[in-house]
Amino acid sequence: NVSFTTVSPENSFVGSFVPEEGQTVGVGMPVSISFNKPIKDQKAVQAAITVTSSSGQEVVGHWFGAQRLDFRPEQYWQANSTVTMKLALEGVQGAPGVQGVQNKTVTFKIGRSQVSTVDTKTKKMTVTRDGAVIKTIPISAGSPENPTYNGQMVISEKFKETRMDGSTVGFKNSEGKGEYDIKDVPHAMRLSQSGTFIHGNYWGADSVFGSANTSHGCVGLNDAKGAGDPNQPAAWFFDNSLIGDVVTVVNSPDKTIKPDNGLNGWNMDWAQWKAGSAA
Repeated sequence: NVSFTTVSPENSFVGSFVPEEGQTVGVGMPVSISFNKPIKDQKAVQAAITVTSSSGQEVVGHWFGAQRLDFRPEQYWQANSTVTMKLALEGVQGAPGVQGVQNKTVTFKIGRSQVSTVDTKTKKMTVTRDGAVIKTIPISAGSPENPTYNGQMVISEKFKETRMDGSTVGFKNSEGKGEYDIKDVPHAMRLSQSGTFIHGNYWGADSVFGSANTSHGCVGLNDAKGAGDPNQPAAWFFDNSLIGDVVTVVNSPDKTIKPDNGLNGWNMDWAQWKAGSAA
């Protein structure tokens, strides 16, 4: 049920968004809409978008700059609820001479509640599902020189294997190359746009997990090269995680992650969140 008007691209704006139609996501997943052009009349655009939940929770939008609008409730979504987003942007003036062309309804499901707490001091992660602790996993977080951000971080992407090159996130050596370049990092899940992941680690000594923080800011879990051993802690966590699940980091010497660095608006209190609404 999508319609588009016939307006030239230079005179129109569209929004790309997550989650997708029919997706099942974790309780921390916001609706995040990125517009391809700066929105001047944010009030008109926000008024043309409604996000509702079968749980009855109040849902409020917050603008991060002129091209991103996120929606969330005060607390995490209620487990097993259904969320509906309606875009009625066709003909809405987003900026002088620029109008919306999308009418679309998207429905997605919230799965079970899973929030995992990484304590960088004890070097353990506690996985809590539907209010009960189901697993405790030894971890290795950011080293004292490169600590992990504190705060509530939402898993936004999952990769069974991915390449991590330090030069792409500012970790360069004297020759300008990455301080690390690992082509097959297993069971990697993105927590921030700036490069924070929770991922498997096969190159570190087994003894560091639960005893030493050694990374460049990511959270590492013991794993096997090739991502093929389901008995490894990182494999278990990957297989038991949804996009939209929350990983909260505590007791790190670093600052709290910024709310717009990834899908991490939960690090803003409700009054601040509502103050960023144009409605």
